[in-house]
Amino acid sequence: MPAARSRLPRILTVAIVAGVALLAAWWFLAGQREPDAGYRTAKVDRGDVAVVISATGTLRATTTVDVGSQVSGLVQDVLVDYNDQVSRGQAIARLDPAPFQTRLQQTEADLASARASVTEARATLKNAEADYARKSDLVARQLIARSEADQALAARDQARARVASAEAAVLQRQAAVNNARLDVDYAIIRSPVDGVVLLRDIEPGQTVAASFQTPVLFQIAEDLSQMQIDLSVDEADVGQIREGLAVKFTVDAFPDREFEGAVRQVRLAATATANVITYPVVVQVQNADQSLLPGMTASAEIVVSQREGVLRVPNAALRFQPAGAAAPAAAGAGGARGGMGADLPALAADLRLAPNQQAAFDAAMQVMRERAEARAAAMRNAGAGQGGAPGGQGGAPGGGMPSPEAMRARMMEAFERNFADFRATLDEAQRSQWDAGLRAMATARRGTLWTLDKGQPVAVPVRLGVSDGTLTEVSGVDEGAEVITGQERRAQ
Repeated sequence: MPAARSRLPRILTVAIVAGVALLAAWWFLAGQREPDAGYRTAKVDRGDVAVVISATGTLRATTTVDVGSQVSGLVQDVLVDYNDQVSRGQAIARLDPAPFQTRLQQTEADLASARASVTEARATLKNAEADYARKSDLVARQLIARSEADQALAARDQARARVASAEAAVLQRQAAVNNARLDVDYAIIRSPVDGVVLLRDIEPGQTVAASFQTPVLFQIAEDLSQMQIDLSVDEADVGQIREGLAVKFTVDAFPDREFEGAVRQVRLAATATANVITYPVVVQVQNADQSLLPGMTASAEIVVSQREGVLRVPNAALRFQPAGAAAPAAAGAGGARGGMGADLPALAADLRLAPNQQAAFDAAMQVMRERAEARAAAMRNAGAGQGGAPGGQGGAPGGGMPSPEAMRARMMEAFERNFADFRATLDEAQRSQWDAGLRAMATARRGTLWTLDKGQPVAVPVRLGVSDGTLTEVSGVDEGAEVITGQERRAQ
C-alpha cells in the first residue's frame, strides 16, 4: 500500500504533462489549417474607358530656320538678340562691306572698258562695211581687181566678229558686276521669315568663313503659336496610331496643367536604340498663350480609343478563376447572354431608327430567333437519334468542333443574310455604323466573370471591349452585378 501511494503522484504528473502536450499539439495543428476563404468583389459599373499610348518627346517650333552667311567677312554689327521678334527681310547683322564694294567698283570699271571696246568695234565694222560697198561697186565696173574686193569682204567679216566678241565681253563683265552687287547685298544678313530669334551665335568682330558648310549664325522660329512634339513611339504601339488622334500631354514647367494636341504625321524613318525600334510621331500643338517653349520635354498620352458610358469591370475580375474550375465556352450568336445576337438591339438603338427601319429590324430579329430555335431543335433530335453521342453531324470534319475563327465567320455571314433587308433601309452614316458594330462584335475577345450564388462562384461568359490597363469594357452582364476580383482569408 505505501508503494502504491508513492507511485500515484508520479502517474498524475505524467498524465498532466501528456495532456498539456496534446493540447499544445492541437493548438499548433489548428494554426496550420487553412482558414475559410472569402471573396473580394466589385460591382459592374458604367463609365468611360480610354486606351492610351504613353510616349515622351521634345517640343519645337513647327518651322525653325537656320540663318547663315553666303559670303565671308568680318562681322561689323549684330542688330538683334535672343528672343527678339523679327520680320521677313529685316537686317539682323552686317559684315564689313569694304571688300565687296571695292570688288564692285573694279567690276564696274571692267564693264565700262568692255562697253568702250564694243563702241570701237562697231566703228571699225561701219568703216569696213563702207569700204566693201565701194569696192564691190568698183569691181562691178571693172575698175579694180577682184582680189581687192575680196580683202574688203574679209575685213568686214572680221569687224563683225570683233563686235560680237566685244558684246559678249560686255555681258561677261555685266555678270561680274551683278555678282559683286549681290556680295554687297549679302554683307547685310537678313531674316528669311517672320519669327523670333532662338539662337544668336555671332558677335561683332568675329570673322565669318562661308565655305562648303555654311555656319549657323542665327536660329529663328517662324511661329511659336503653332508648335509640334516629336514623339518616339515603340514599334509595338505605332500600328494603333493614325493621323487626327487626340493627344494629351504635360510639361515639367506646368505640372498641374494638361495640354492638348493632335497627331499630324506618323513618319516611316525608324530609329534603333539598344535594339529597341521606335518611330517618330509628330503632334500638332496650339500655343496661343506662348506658354510652351521650344526644347521642353513633353510626357504625352495618345488617345487611341475612347468609349463613353459603357459597362466596365476591373481587370482583376477577368484574371480571377476559382481553384479547380474551368472557364466555360463562349456563347454563340443566337445563344445565351454574351453572344452577338444579344447585343444587336443595343447596336440598333444607337442608330436612332425611324419607324420603318425599326420594323425591318424587328422582322429580321424574329427570323433569326426562329432559325436559331429550329437549329437547336434539330441538334437535339440528332443527339437523341445517336444516343447522345458527342460529335454529331454539325461539327467540323472528323467529329471535332469548328475553330472560333470559323464560328465567327459563319456568324457574320448569317447576320449579313438575315439583316440584308434591314441594312438596305439605312442611310450611309447608319450603314457605316452598323457595319462597324458588327465587325466589332465578330472580332471581340471573350472572357469569363465569376459571380457568387449562395456563396459559390458561378461563371458568366462575357465579351470584352477596350481596356485601359485597369478597367475593361464588357457586355453580357448586368450593371451593378457583383463580380469576384480575388480570394482572401477570413480573420480568425
